[in-house]
Amino acid sequence: MENKFLDTLSANIDVYKRQIVNHDVYKHIRDINCIRLFMESHVFAVWDFMSLLKALQRNLTCVTVPWMVTGDANTRYLINEIVTGEESDIDMHGKRASHFELYLDAMQQSNADTTPVLQFLDILKTTGDLETAFSRSNAPAGARDFVRNTFATINTNKPHIQAAVFTFGREDLIPDMFLSIVNDISNDYNTHGISVFRYYLERHIEVDGGHHSHLAVEMTSSLCGNDPQKWQEAEEAVIKSLQSRIQLWNDVAEQIKQLQPASFNSINQ
Repeated sequence: MENKFLDTLSANIDVYKRQIVNHDVYKHIRDINCIRLFMESHVFAVWDFMSLLKALQRNLTCVTVPWMVTGDANTRYLINEIVTGEESDIDMHGKRASHFELYLDAMQQSNADTTPVLQFLDILKTTGDLETAFSRSNAPAGARDFVRNTFATINTNKPHIQAAVFTFGREDLIPDMFLSIVNDISNDYNTHGISVFRYYLERHIEVDGGHHSHLAVEMTSSLCGNDPQKWQEAEEAVIKSLQSRIQLWNDVAEQIKQLQPASFNSINQ
């Protein structure tokens, strides 16, 4: 069924999606040191995805007692299914783990530094304040800005905006984005230290590439309905989210450039 609002949104965000899927940062990830830098920033996006998802679950399902029927059954199914997958998927050995925990395992395997993100979360748990956690931890600047944008979306408390960013800034984008990473990781160096990272990426390509992304689009369409203002708000939020992702990748690319300027320059020749 055609949806002119959805078609317009899709057309207007395409330029930003292409910048992300084709970003040069993937080509710069040429050795284990580059992968470590990438993961040390990207882990914050892995974490705040769950916060966005939980905000949607809170707004679109009943998470209080006494329980009451809330929202649309298809939407409840989508959110609850994704929460289950994110919080309790399986790792390479069939053991249950959240995707965030799986990512931490990948970082530990590659000897990436998990201290900033763990310190950030510990302080956040104690204070409940993002800025305090940022100021007392060594979170990368690009990651800080990305998380701030995600929480700005959450704090709108508008399900149609949250759903649009979740759909077009995350679920619909992740498979192609991660495929670019997998394809551009060089095969001419020892990849033993990144087997968990590869599994994480390939798992998301598999899980998010079909059913979830289609249901997420359906959810956003349902929440926006035929209201032009809601679609406009959704589009503006999605563009901000995509621009935030581009800036995060720019920041990571700059870190790699400082780490290996000669290698970085050779890619651009």
